[in-house]
Amino acid sequence: MASSTEESIHSLVSLMVDSYHKEPDIIKIETNKQINKAIVIDILEDLRRLIFAGFFGGKRLREDGIEYFVGEVLESLIYNIERQIRRALRTQIHDEQKVASDACAKTRAFLETLPRIRHLLALDVDSFLDGDPAAAGKEEIILSYPGIYAIMVSRLAHELYLLDVPLIPRMMTEHAHGLTGIDIHPGAEIGHHFFLDHGTGIVVGETTIIGNYVKIYQGVTLGAHSTRGGRALRDIKRHPTIEDHVTIYSGASIFGGDTVIGEGVVIGSNAFITKSVPERTRVSIRDPELQFKSDDAGDKGNSVDFKQDEFWYYVI
Repeated sequence: MASSTEESIHSLVSLMVDSYHKEPDIIKIETNKQINKAIVIDILEDLRRLIFAGFFGGKRLREDGIEYFVGEVLESLIYNIERQIRRALRTQIHDEQKVASDACAKTRAFLETLPRIRHLLALDVDSFLDGDPAAAGKEEIILSYPGIYAIMVSRLAHELYLLDVPLIPRMMTEHAHGLTGIDIHPGAEIGHHFFLDHGTGIVVGETTIIGNYVKIYQGVTLGAHSTRGGRALRDIKRHPTIEDHVTIYSGASIFGGDTVIGEGVVIGSNAFITKSVPERTRVSIRDPELQFKSDDAGDKGNSVDFKQDEFWYYVI
């Protein structure tokens, strides 16, 4: 005679299996054909070892062993990247021969971008050193700054995005998002000398275009006006364009695909912008009024009253 526990388990099993039949889109039966998230993370670590050679990996890099080191890491990368791209392509292509040939070609094309990505990241590290007086040196930035890690992952994922590799680019940037609190969609275009100070809470949408020498502080959103259009908005530019030498301070929000922040603009903290701003302009919230009330008047502490937020700008 079955125990009450066995009957309960049997009932729950039936409920779950029935749920699988009703919602088949969120179950994977043949998991050996599914992208392996752990391997995607391993790929990122191998790419970081290759880009910042000698900084990561736990092994001392010797001058006479550089070619051996590069060959060893590339061999692992080629195998893992091609295998995961093949699995990703199967979600869209059902011709196995085409899947295999496309995966091979995309893997080679992606790896050929690594020297250019290294050059951009070297410029990014320079911008961190120039922009942050607290930085002790480039080694500290490379080893410990979350912003440089998020930018590295974004630049790598963007190349895969441009190669029309499904799923993997977003998995990469979401992994970086989880580690750093910086959410950069792999579709975003980012110029050289990009600087994220602190970084936590930054959101950069898919169709954002960011120029050169741009500085962004924590809590900034480069977003879309609305997502109510859903899939119909997919191929439309929904996010702003940020031109060269722009600085955006903490908590600012900039929305809209038609919104262009001109060259040399400075956006103050907490500004909310939905229209273009001409070049060489400063944008800021009007100074708030602070109202102090004494404890002697019966209040528990000082209170602060703010005027309604509104932004204004003036030409530099």
